[in-house]
Amino acid sequence: MRRATLDDLAAFARVARTRSFTRAAAELGLSPSALSHAVRGLEERLGVRLLARTTRSVAPTPAGERLMRSLAPALAEVESGLAALADWRGEPSGALRLTTFSSAARHVLDPVLPRFLLDHPAVSVEVVIDDRLTDIVADRFDAGIRFGETVERDMVAVRLGPDLRTVVVGTPAYFARHPRPGTPADLEAHNCVNYRLVGGGGLLPWEFARDGRDVRVRVGGQLTVDDAALAGAAVRAGAGLGYMLEEDAAADIAAGHLVQVLTDWCTPFPGYHLYHPGQQATPALRALIDALRWVET
Repeated sequence: MRRATLDDLAAFARVARTRSFTRAAAELGLSPSALSHAVRGLEERLGVRLLARTTRSVAPTPAGERLMRSLAPALAEVESGLAALADWRGEPSGALRLTTFSSAARHVLDPVLPRFLLDHPAVSVEVVIDDRLTDIVADRFDAGIRFGETVERDMVAVRLGPDLRTVVVGTPAYFARHPRPGTPADLEAHNCVNYRLVGGGGLLPWEFARDGRDVRVRVGGQLTVDDAALAGAAVRAGAGLGYMLEEDAAADIAAGHLVQVLTDWCTPFPGYHLYHPGQQATPALRALIDALRWVET
């Protein structure tokens, strides 16, 4: 189809929608006479009258109404596409959808997100907390935040923090009643607080490594939860051993409220990473990445 015909169809649709050559011409930045000429030329090429004109009004003919019903969805899609381009230019704006899990939300987003929203009032952010490894493309997320080792290789990943460790801890009172484990196998004799993965329903294995050997232990105990805060509270109360991120336990370990064991078996792993598909990131996502990005010192 010729470009002139496409332009004339858009001109006709604007006149039919506004019921006025004068108003439509102002919206399109044309003169009323030029707009009238364009519509008349379209009618001549199609061989049908599209607009009924009187000295006081303009309205689509039955043929014009039928054409409008066909044009409206396509024109709306074009306008939506053009409006969406605003997400890729100018100041950060628009909506962002993120998926992450509770620990990352607490350590990565909590310290930064409020300031980011204040600095970028045209950006809205939706955060979905989910332990499952979400398919961000299928579920229409702009980005996710997970541990680096769980990020798919076809994603663009941005490091948000240093390597982390998961540690085994218990209270002094707990160890007054039970011997300290020397190896991961010794955990079999201990009351451990289990964490159930929300998505898959399985229990989180306790993972260790030493001398090039990886060990995964399925522990047992009185309590199983799917909330990290509740698990931590139970461990701090002396109800059992816990498997916690070192950054969550560090203050209690330093204060003597918790005792770390199996230290030589707890090795670092890649910390928090933001990841997104390889397509061009919008200004809003780039601004969020800049706000969250970790700079090694």
